[in-house]
Amino acid sequence: MEVLITSLVMLILILMLLASGTWVFASLMGASILGLYLLHDFSFHRIGMIMGKIVYRSSSSWELAAIPMFVLIGEILFRTDLSDRMFRGIAPLVNWLPGRLLHTNIAGCTIVAALNGTSTATTAIVGQITLPELEKRNYDKALSIGSLAGSGGFGMLIPPSVPLIIYGVLSEVSIAKLFAAGVLPGLLLSGLFMGYIVIRSLCNKDLAPGERENYGLTDYLNCAVLIAPIGVLIVTILGSIYTGIATPTEAAAVGVLVTTLMALVLRQLTWSVFKESLFGAVRVSCMVCSIMMTASFLSTAMGFLHVPQDVSQFITSLSLSKYALIVIVGLFYILLGLFLDGISITVMSLPITLPLILNAGFDPIWFGIFLVIMIELGLITPPIGFNLFVVQGVSKYPIEKTARAAIPFFFLMVLGVAILVAFPQIVTWLPGRL
Repeated sequence: MEVLITSLVMLILILMLLASGTWVFASLMGASILGLYLLHDFSFHRIGMIMGKIVYRSSSSWELAAIPMFVLIGEILFRTDLSDRMFRGIAPLVNWLPGRLLHTNIAGCTIVAALNGTSTATTAIVGQITLPELEKRNYDKALSIGSLAGSGGFGMLIPPSVPLIIYGVLSEVSIAKLFAAGVLPGLLLSGLFMGYIVIRSLCNKDLAPGERENYGLTDYLNCAVLIAPIGVLIVTILGSIYTGIATPTEAAAVGVLVTTLMALVLRQLTWSVFKESLFGAVRVSCMVCSIMMTASFLSTAMGFLHVPQDVSQFITSLSLSKYALIVIVGLFYILLGLFLDGISITVMSLPITLPLILNAGFDPIWFGIFLVIMIELGLITPPIGFNLFVVQGVSKYPIEKTARAAIPFFFLMVLGVAILVAFPQIVTWLPGRL
């Protein structure tokens, strides 16, 4: 009973601060301080000493240096025509599929996700290119919007991935293996999304109006030229990691260098573009790191209050099967996704969920991928679905209609999770080869 009261008090403190419009990092810090002061009789001096140590420890990991560099790659892509070249290169390749250009959202997000590591950047980069073109050609608006909102989350799953870096640091799991683990599940979800569009388009020809365009050999050769810069970037970043030449942090630095040189060669990189890209990367990185530091402090506060240990003992006492446990954990993450962003969810929840998952016999690498997909579900669920707001900002489509358009892709991701639970080898096979 005592653990239930403590957990409810902490949850109420966090929700009250968030509902008041307080920034996420300040809400987490405020709830931690009040929780230790009210429920554990800590003095403010002692709380300050603990907070200083935790903030320094959680922000000084070398692996975290990869985050701003992967974000910077996305910022440069966003402000140059490298992403536009990618769209023009993809269009002929998906022309033969039922649904035609509707697949550019999914293919584009899959490719861009392999470069920047964040969902919001992936969604914005692809959306600003594909949505105007799809609207101009009278493709179905809801399917265009929904497929972008759903596939934008690939930025968190397909390596490099900022949440996977944070998960690897906190769980002490190899980041390179986590990156490898995200490849096949990312392609699985991409295939499910494209299969759904194919079925919908076969059932309703009006979703993809017009006739197939005729492309010749020259057009397909031009596709290779247009996509080549993005391909070189992907091979440079991921290839250097998987061959052992570079760590994820070193690969991120090389990726920034190659992206900058490409933009210079293509005459896309002005001083204004470079400066705006730097400022954008600083803003996103500061947001991520501030949330991570304060969420680590919250995790420590909950540890002092014995919340993780008591919750773990309570759930263990229920003698649930491993599959019943994963369903409960999944529902828990979907609930958190209604109110919090992915970084906050990851750092706040791991002290509670990770011991439970490991005790149940799940692989920690598999759980990292499961966690990221759960976060992706939160990106397209109101009231705080970040991808919904990004898509709404790019398309000017009403937010309630955007949320409705994303519903089928929510359930496709749930189906993807079910497949990964039934066949965990999809996640663990590639890391096992490193």
